[in-house]
Amino acid sequence: MIRFVLYLLAFGILSFGVVSCKNGDSSATAPAETATPKPETPVTVGEAIDTLRLSNAITLNATASYLLKTDVKANTTGYITKMSIKLGDAVRRGQVLFGLQTKEARAIGNTINQLDPSFRFHGSTTVTSPATGFVAMVNHQPGDYVQEGEVLATISDASSFGFVTDVPFEYLQIFKSQKSIPVTLSDGRTIPGQIAKIMPSADPISQTVKVLVKVSSSEPIPENLIGTISFSKEGVLGLAVPKSAMVTDETQSAFWVMKLIDHHTAIKVPVEKGVETDRWVQIKSGNIKAKDKVITSGNFGAGDTIQVQIEK
Repeated sequence: MIRFVLYLLAFGILSFGVVSCKNGDSSATAPAETATPKPETPVTVGEAIDTLRLSNAITLNATASYLLKTDVKANTTGYITKMSIKLGDAVRRGQVLFGLQTKEARAIGNTINQLDPSFRFHGSTTVTSPATGFVAMVNHQPGDYVQEGEVLATISDASSFGFVTDVPFEYLQIFKSQKSIPVTLSDGRTIPGQIAKIMPSADPISQTVKVLVKVSSSEPIPENLIGTISFSKEGVLGLAVPKSAMVTDETQSAFWVMKLIDHHTAIKVPVEKGVETDRWVQIKSGNIKAKDKVITSGNFGAGDTIQVQIEK
């Protein structure tokens, strides 16, 4: 019996030693836990500045037009014996455009010239241009018989040329205060202009007022050419960020930027925006100050806090 008890005691001590060794080996060989690195979003950054003067520009279409077109009329009834113009010709005021001869003068002149060739009776008259401009229409040709007062041609008066634009009445006073009104053509040229005339009536539906802007150009500008006129609605001097840094929701009711708080972390900063141009947006309120770094690409769909990798 005593022998059996000693055998059990020895077996227990041996088992305890084996288990202890296994536990010791397990703790020694277990790998240490390592933190999983958070993914970094590649981004580019810009800087908030407070030295820009931002202007909210308004752009309007303007059409090249001759407001006055003058008719050249026959001053007597008779035949057109001479015509010195063609469609599109430039003419000056007082230039002879047509020669006319009455039916009676032609008949009497032929008879008298047969009796006395030295008399040289012709009974003809001339029609001159009433304005300086361009020939917009020619209605007759030599040999036609016309009545007194009949329109022979139409002259576009160069003094009435300009670009006509429809200005919303709410912006009319701002438009009138502009010292210069440059007109940009479709080929990229910009021509200086000045307000020449404001029509005394407004369109009842659009509530716009027609304004004539006279331009100075060394080359003729074709009628009905469409250009653009831009002017500033307002100008402000304040804090601004690059336009690409501004993020908004689907309804465009909330705006924010992603601001860097260190080289690898950016946070969402709600802001209130003001004047917006094609490159910059004014920050009216928000936790942004001059020289703060903001994300300009890689900010779309970002969370409230993100890890970033700045690309050069």
